[in-house]
Amino acid sequence: LGDLLFQVVFLSELASAKRWFGIDDVVRGIADKMVRRHPWVFGDEKPSGGGAEALARWEAQKSKEKKSRGALGGVPVSLPALLRAWRVGEKAAAHGFDWPDAAGVRAKVDEELAELDEAVASGVSERIEAELGDLLFALASFGRKLGVDPEAALRRALDRFSGRFRRAELAAEAAGTELRELDAEKLDVLWQEAKRAE
Repeated sequence: LGDLLFQVVFLSELASAKRWFGIDDVVRGIADKMVRRHPWVFGDEKPSGGGAEALARWEAQKSKEKKSRGALGGVPVSLPALLRAWRVGEKAAAHGFDWPDAAGVRAKVDEELAELDEAVASGVSERIEAELGDLLFALASFGRKLGVDPEAALRRALDRFSGRFRRAELAAEAAGTELRELDAEKLDVLWQEAKRAE
């Protein structure tokens, strides 16, 4: 239990540093949920049918909460962002909110990229963040339409990049230098060699 408590506090601190939520939000959320789902324990309401009635009320409250969260409420916010984008897209598509084909979402990617360019030109950081998020969501939706898991695709791309970077580092070391000491042209030569070595 101590390890579990450590994880809750640790993850809450990480989230707090990013201003997503804090430990107070976590504790308040679970306390509110316990009170809401167990009025016969925390309130004056006492089920006359004993444990079976209490369980039935608990299930009814849970079902009511799920409905109030809407169709997308069941997608865990704890998922990695690209995977969550995929799942949100799936849920929305199940309710008819989707592009008819991959070409439609591909056009959306172009639209979102153009909007990001405009946001960058504006220099407003909140707008840039919002448009970058929209672009990433559109790319995740494009992957979904193509049958490609964007989370897995990004992981593989990062693995490829890391492998190429390491080969370029080793090539620079073999030449008696470091990557940071090379100009852009020499870096590109090493990079192309690293790609060919795959």
